[in-house]
Amino acid sequence: MSKYHQIAGYDIVSTLGKGAGSVLYAARDKHGTQFCLKRVTKKAPQDQRYIDQAVAEHQIASKFDHPQLRKSFKVVKLRELIRVSEVVVVMEMVDGLTLEEYRPPSMLKTVQVCRDVAAALKSMHDDGYVHADIKPNNIMVTGDGVVKIIDFGQSCPKNTVKERIQGTPDYIAPEQVKRQAITEQTDVFCLGATMYWLLTGKNIPTVFTRRNQAGVQLKGGDDYKKITPPIELNPQMTPALSSLIMDCCQRKPEDRPDGMRTVIERLDMAIAQIKRNQAAAAGKPQPTPMDDTSEVGNAGTRGA
Repeated sequence: MSKYHQIAGYDIVSTLGKGAGSVLYAARDKHGTQFCLKRVTKKAPQDQRYIDQAVAEHQIASKFDHPQLRKSFKVVKLRELIRVSEVVVVMEMVDGLTLEEYRPPSMLKTVQVCRDVAAALKSMHDDGYVHADIKPNNIMVTGDGVVKIIDFGQSCPKNTVKERIQGTPDYIAPEQVKRQAITEQTDVFCLGATMYWLLTGKNIPTVFTRRNQAGVQLKGGDDYKKITPPIELNPQMTPALSSLIMDCCQRKPEDRPDGMRTVIERLDMAIAQIKRNQAAAAGKPQPTPMDDTSEVGNAGTRGA
């Protein structure tokens, strides 16, 4: 008999955290393989949306097979009488820290992490989906330096128009607040807002103000402050990188880069510029254009 408490046949090793209507656990199966379990329990009728969201998250995440998108393996539905009262989503265990907890040690490493995120998002977009909640807390870096995008709870097919506002203050795109179509450019904005915070320590001016815990209120155009170019807040930043972040954070989707392929190309330019600056500062011969290859990132996984 197992000495551990069990959920859905998995031994619970520890509690990792709590979210909206859910609890995350570190667990392992009978073979000792580690997993992350998301347990959602319906305690009141209004909790049904958490059940539905967990199932929808698995249905989307299980379609992906990219080393930097967290894998979702199965969902277990537990019933009370004939109704589902609890679901357990079995996911890949990611042994690492979020970008809210861990800041890369240099600008170069930070930009390389962002490039990995952009590459993973491009894979999602190629499969027809948008993440719609990219932020530092949804990007993890493992002890081996592997970047992982997590939490697909707000992910949806391209061009979805949601009935209610979903997103995270400080990173949400204007079209999400206005309940307009969610597109690839939505992720471009969220990634741009994330890069802005990572490289300046400040958030971009948001297009809404918190109204209460249940929702947000859209601000008028006169209330929207212009974004300070990040290079003015962090003079060590290169012009190419600052320009990219500003373009990603444009209010209108059509004014942003047209997709993650363009973002990746421009991040590669920024990486090359940073490397040239570092070489010049160190008194080393500067790389030729043929040497300006970016580091694509790590393609391994940990955990499951």
